[in-house]
This record gives sequence, C-alpha cells and structure tokens, in this order.
Amino acid sequence: MEKYVVVLAAGKGTRMKSKLYKVLHKVCGKTMVEHVVDAARGVNPAKIVTVVGTGAGEVEKVLANKSEFAFQEKQLGTGDAVMTAKEALGDKDGATLVVTGDTPLFTTDTFNELFKYHAKKGNAATVLTAEAPNPFGYGRIIRDDQGNVLRIVEQKDGNPEELKVKEINTGVFCFDNKKLFEALKHVDNNNAQGEYYLTDVLEILRNSSERVDAYKMPDFSESLGVNDRVALAQATKTMQRRINEMHMRNGVSFVDPDTAYIDAGVKIGNDTVIEGNVVIKGNTEIGNDCYITNGSRIVDSKIGNNVTITSSTLQEAKMDDNTDIGPNSHLRPKAVIRKGAHIGNFVEIKKAEIGENTKVGHLTYVGDATLGKDINVGCGTIFSNYDGVKKFHTNVGDHSFVGAGSTLIAPINVADHSFIAADSTITKDVGKYDMAIARGRQVNKPDYWHKLPLSKDKEWE
Repeated sequence: MEKYVVVLAAGKGTRMKSKLYKVLHKVCGKTMVEHVVDAARGVNPAKIVTVVGTGAGEVEKVLANKSEFAFQEKQLGTGDAVMTAKEALGDKDGATLVVTGDTPLFTTDTFNELFKYHAKKGNAATVLTAEAPNPFGYGRIIRDDQGNVLRIVEQKDGNPEELKVKEINTGVFCFDNKKLFEALKHVDNNNAQGEYYLTDVLEILRNSSERVDAYKMPDFSESLGVNDRVALAQATKTMQRRINEMHMRNGVSFVDPDTAYIDAGVKIGNDTVIEGNVVIKGNTEIGNDCYITNGSRIVDSKIGNNVTITSSTLQEAKMDDNTDIGPNSHLRPKAVIRKGAHIGNFVEIKKAEIGENTKVGHLTYVGDATLGKDINVGCGTIFSNYDGVKKFHTNVGDHSFVGAGSTLIAPINVADHSFIAADSTITKDVGKYDMAIARGRQVNKPDYWHKLPLSKDKEWE
C-alpha cells in the first residue's frame, strides 16, 4: 500500500497576533510545520503535499526538498484545503494521511500505528482520536451503541449531549485516497462557520456503506494544536520534556531537566552532565564526559570530549577535547579552541584559533588571530584588530609569552619562543627568541605629596 500525506498549512493564525505566519513559529528550534513534515517523512510516504495560503513563499522556503505544495486561494475550510491537493494525489491508489501544520507534537510512531490500523481494518476512513480531560473547542467523536463512528461534531455545532463526549478529533485522518477525493465533491458548507469541513467526509462515506473507524491513541498530549502563544508555550514545554528524556535515556545527566532547554536535533554524548538554566540550540554537537554549568548558552557549536563550559556563551564556535572555558566568557563565530587549551573568565574570542595547551586566563579579547600551542596570554590583553575601516590579523607563534595588559595592534606577526613584556603596545613584528617592550619608562616625582592641597589638612584615609 502506497502512503501519501497532506499537511494543512494555509491558515492565517490571527490569534497568534504576530507578523510571522503561524506554522513558522518555532518549537524547540524547529518550525511547527517542520516538526509535522519530519514526523510524516518517517512513515516513508510516496509523496507529501503541503497546502499553503497566506505566507506561502516563506513556508515553501522552510520545506524546500521535503514537500510538494498546493495553494488554497481563500480560507474556505479544511475540506476545501484538502481538495487543492487533488491534482497531485487524486488518481493515486493507496492511503492518505491528513494532518494540520500547527500540531508539532505528533510522532512518527503514532502516524505509523494509524496507517497500520487503517490497513488492518480495511477502512475507507480512520480518525485519530484521543481522550481529552477538557474537550472544549475540539470536535467530538460520535459513536453508535456498537462503538462505530457515526460522525464528528464541531464545538459550535454540537448539542448539549454531544458536547459531553470526551473523545475528540485530533485533526488527523487516514483515508483511502480515491474515496477521499470522490467524497470531497459532495461536501457542502451548511454549518455555523459556512466552511467546507473535512470531517463531513466521514458521514458521506458512511452513508455510502463504506467503513469508517477511529484509532484512539494513548497520549493525548501529542494532539495539542497551537492557535495562540499560550498553546505555543505548552507545546514547547512538552517537546522540551520529550527531548530531555530522550537524551537522559541515551546516557546524558540533567541536574534539573525542567530548566534545561535543548533544541530538537542537538546531539549530546553519554556521561555528559548538564546543569539547570542551560540553553543548547541549533546545529550543536557535544561529546562525551562534558560538564556544562548553570547559565551557559551554546548555539550552532561543536564541542569535543571531556570539555567543561562554565556559565559561558558559545556561538558558531568549536572546542576540541580536554578544553575548558569560563566563567562568564564568550566564544563568538569562528572561534576555535584546540585540544588542552584553557579559556578563563571574562574572555572574548572572535574569529580566532587558540592552539593546543595555550592559556588565555582572564579579562582578554582575542579577535582575528591565530595563536600557536603552549602560549600564555596575560590578564587584560587586547588583540586590536580593527582600525575603524578594515580588520586585520595577528599571528602568535608557539611557546610565546604575552604579558599582562598588552595590546597587539594588527597586522603583526609574533614569532615562536618570543616574549612581550607586560603593559606593552606592540605595533611591529617580534622575532624568534626576542623580547618586545613598548612602554614609557617609569618616572618617580620626589616629594609630590606635599604639593597637594590635601596634604596640609589631613592624611589620606
């Protein structure tokens, strides 16, 4: 049996009160519609068609190479939306999954179970349902005395008895593909909303003596649809818990998983420990046996094994094995920290490579530079890379020593085994084995105290 998927993503999402198209709001680093499409791709469908409307171009960019697209010109309801996919799917034999693009918590496992149940029962239509603690706002599943599905009643159209039902429509369906598009021809908009409901297909099929059934999934939380910022936060919290549990089962320790925020797709090795209030985002990979402390933020970075990150920020940076950083330091884009290097507190590194076993202890800025191995950089050093118009590069060779309070003004080359005396401003190259001293000589002014007016009145406190 061939499988197909239709993702409904044409709604405007006015309740989000946002300039951003609703399905493009992110949950743990991925847009909602990406979560849906990626889960659907897991069932290996022959074709995925995403129905777009307002903001179509932006959705198509996000789903490039993952989906085909159909365009819904006017918002006339879910039935009309699915009908726009007829050109792509109408003549296909097989089963079609229909899911909305604002339900980011559905899993591939749930979609697979729905397809299996649908095929096993030989259904024309199968509704994915769940038991809702508070069903308000959801379409209710109406069954007969034998448990057969009769129809789905929307909140605004239900009578008091129907609205007592707690089994709800999750908005996901599996249909015999050809029967779906044939039934859609007979859907009308005679309802409170004046829209063409996809749910009306069930009654049409049943009246044609087709088998209509429902598969009740065990986890209601998957069915959460996001229509406003409150629901977006709820979905993010659920996804956050799911992601953290996955990492814990794979051997990662969380000191406080409720306050660790890990994006979908982040990779973390086993025996790594993550404290609370840590954020790890984007295309980040973290190795084994690392320790990441409270307040750290890591974005699009690659971390090796046995790395310690103490309350620091990394953006598009790389730390090799056996390195450490922090507290309160910042690796900006293209910062590379080689094996065994130490980056201390209040250090900022941008577009620079710090060589093996080199130490940049504290209160230092390194920009546009290449530092070799076994270098010591003293406190308060500045790699001055910008002249107000262009940025320039500095090279420091292996086994060199940079004294505290020094300023290296690019472009310069400091050879290996060289020394820079503390508080020097270096503007010229430094040769191998040389010591560079660039500062004014100390001058002591005798008896200066007695020239101060204060000295006549009282001593310094």
